[in-house]
Amino acid sequence: MTAIPALPAPRSAPQLPDYITDDAKLREAAQQLEVSFLAEMLKSTGLGAQNGPFSGGPGEEQFGSFLREAQANEMVKAGGIGLAEALFEAMKAKWHA
Repeated sequence: MTAIPALPAPRSAPQLPDYITDDAKLREAAQQLEVSFLAEMLKSTGLGAQNGPFSGGPGEEQFGSFLREAQANEMVKAGGIGLAEALFEAMKAKWHA
């Protein structure tokens, strides 16, 4: 007859990571989400896309994402569209409840 393996001891309540308990880090994460969102929206608009003999070609297309991300970052620093604040409040309410 084979022995039944013992079950592992129950774990204590999980401890929240620092980035969830620190409001500044939570706000920074929300702002990064807004930056990513705005960069994708700028990409969808075709902002900065050039066609013709004086366009940057494949290099311009590949490095355009850096420009869009920098522009989105500056938009968020200037107040953004309010998405970061909404995300921050939602995350704060969920994890600090």
